[in-house]
Amino acid sequence: MSHNHSHNHLSISGKNLLISIVLNVLITVAQLIGGILSGSLALISDAVHNFSDVISLIISYGANLLSNSKKQTKQYTFGYKRAEIIAAFINAASLIAIAIFLAIEAVKRFNTPHDIEAGIVIWLALLGILANGFSVLLLKNDANHNLNMKTAYLHLLTDMLTSVAVFLGGIIMKYYQIYWIDALLTLIISFYLIYMSWEILVTSTKILMLFAPNHIVIDEVADEVLKVDEIKNIHHVHIWQLNENDCHLEAHIEFYKDINLSDFDVICEKIEQVLLDKFQINHCNFQPEFKRDDEKELIKQD
Repeated sequence: MSHNHSHNHLSISGKNLLISIVLNVLITVAQLIGGILSGSLALISDAVHNFSDVISLIISYGANLLSNSKKQTKQYTFGYKRAEIIAAFINAASLIAIAIFLAIEAVKRFNTPHDIEAGIVIWLALLGILANGFSVLLLKNDANHNLNMKTAYLHLLTDMLTSVAVFLGGIIMKYYQIYWIDALLTLIISFYLIYMSWEILVTSTKILMLFAPNHIVIDEVADEVLKVDEIKNIHHVHIWQLNENDCHLEAHIEFYKDINLSDFDVICEKIEQVLLDKFQINHCNFQPEFKRDDEKELIKQD
């Protein structure tokens, strides 16, 4: 057996997440009270959205702690590397569920519009813009290289954009008394949340289901391996992502000759480097074979 594992664990700032959690708790409480007092569904929706972010940020914070502090053990041989992927899945799914709920409530509000205290809406929306904008800046760098942080970042970004929309809606209601804009904004925000969350939901689901990454074509991987003169066949290939940074491959490789173990190691190192450079596969595990009587399909069908 041979394996190569490239460690590239990026440092993620849990402190920034904790600050964002505190800010979102304050925003949620303020906007919920303000939404009830003003009668604004959009402001209440923004508060509900912020509350979902509080939950998702707590999940992300816990996943971040597990992923960075809990190492591999004899019982948990991969450690907690998938904690952040599970958090990303839960966050995206919860955001879609919240968006659907808000859309339904917005449709109901179209049929029963009523006066809204626009002044409260304007000031609390402005508070949401400032607080969430600050949180977005805190997480921006981490979001570029971590799926869990990206979901948290998108939650906060959509919160800020939601608050911008609510703020503009408050201005329109205050000066033009167009109160149905409140329901319209809620509906638009809901569709936007679904659009922003869908890709993350699909990506995290694929990782949890052990699908091969989108950028990898298994036939191309096999072709690269077969360019090595000593190799006759590659079969029983499995390629999956442990998390967004670690891509694993395991396979059986059949040789033309009964080679030495030292020669096998040299060949493996050559293959591993090619697969890392061309496909970003950073962990390989090969089982050598010579005239072994087994099925030779590239992908074994159970």
